[in-house]
Amino acid sequence: MARFIIEGGHKLSGEITPQGAKNEALEVISAVLLTAEPVRIDNVPEILDVRNLIDLLRGMGVKVIRHSKGSYTFIADEVDTSYTDSEQFVRKCAALRGSVMTAGPLLSRFGRAWFPKPGGDKIGRRRVDTHIDGMVALGAKMDYDSSRRAFLLESAGRLTGRYMLLEEASVTGTANIVMAAVLGRGTTTIYNAACEPYIQQLCKMLNRMGAFIDGVGSNLLRIHGVETLHGTTHRILPDMIEVGSFIGMAAINRSPLLIKNVSYLDLGIIPDQFRRLGVNLEQRGDDIWVPEQESYEIESFLDGSIMTLADAPWPGLTPDLLSVMLVVATQCKGSVLIHQKMFESRLFFVDKLIDMGAQIILCDPHRAVVIGHDHRITLKASRMVSPDIRAGIAMLLAAMSARGTSVIENIDQIDRGYEDIDIRLNALGAHITREQ
Repeated sequence: MARFIIEGGHKLSGEITPQGAKNEALEVISAVLLTAEPVRIDNVPEILDVRNLIDLLRGMGVKVIRHSKGSYTFIADEVDTSYTDSEQFVRKCAALRGSVMTAGPLLSRFGRAWFPKPGGDKIGRRRVDTHIDGMVALGAKMDYDSSRRAFLLESAGRLTGRYMLLEEASVTGTANIVMAAVLGRGTTTIYNAACEPYIQQLCKMLNRMGAFIDGVGSNLLRIHGVETLHGTTHRILPDMIEVGSFIGMAAINRSPLLIKNVSYLDLGIIPDQFRRLGVNLEQRGDDIWVPEQESYEIESFLDGSIMTLADAPWPGLTPDLLSVMLVVATQCKGSVLIHQKMFESRLFFVDKLIDMGAQIILCDPHRAVVIGHDHRITLKASRMVSPDIRAGIAMLLAAMSARGTSVIENIDQIDRGYEDIDIRLNALGAHITREQ
């Protein structure tokens, strides 16, 4: 099992460009299954989760042409439906969380899709009810195969549009329902739809392929079904989670850093939430400049009460950055309540930070109070194991700022979301060694 050896205490400097967005990539790459024509996608992050999804598509018979790093053309003109119905395919899907995004396109185009309980991060329950309920609402029949531990969704003909009010604004659930509905009959209306930039990107790509989706950018989507889709080209947005991670790295190491080509208008509330922690970042065109600061003071609410940072559906704060913000707060001046509403196990990594000297009170599985050291007490090196992508990058931030040499095991979890992160950070002045 690979691990990182991190020598802490080194300042960063220079500039870095974020990779393409992982979450968008998983959606738009799955969407190529909706057409037999070529679809070219650029700015693809070549991270573990995305590579595994591309390999899954290859196994399904999709032709994959790699033009250059991050640039691919996909042609799904000869999908092997006997393979997508096999037990081997279901097992592979169960090991790859991103595979859930293939269910909607397969059901929509071929009338049959397996939906196993997905793998991925160990961050508590991740419900799939929204996906399945939405596709059943469109007319699919659902059975559960206990031997495969997977749901089988089937449709005798084209799915039929209808109105649905989602119980939760699930990003992947919304994406799957949209892809299932786009080749259906009539109009599908989705209320309480997720409206993250990645959903907007998926809908814009589908519209260029001949779909008819309106309400893009809102929580009320209308998908007017069409009979076929054609090919297109698409460019993936920069990854907002990487942008936030780099802001956090600069801040906790009191380092100047220029983050290039961030698609600033698609970052939503993220820059302002870091400003609440006292980070005086600046927008420079489409770049973000994080200046060197000696101290970061956490804001209070107007009535003087303790600041709370909580995740919420877009345009609220993405839950994927709360772990990074929590680590940054350990070295700020003041206190903050971190409220992780969505996943009940995502804060359990804070015991490792406490071992490193951070002052954190874990109130319950969803809430933690951080009392900042204001850099008066430096975190001390430790040995850690990454339980998921976001906790892994948060541990890396902590280790980079700590006194001494830290070890992070199970870095495959980090590699799932961050491409060549050790190489890119070492180019900025970090001291990170990868050991197999």
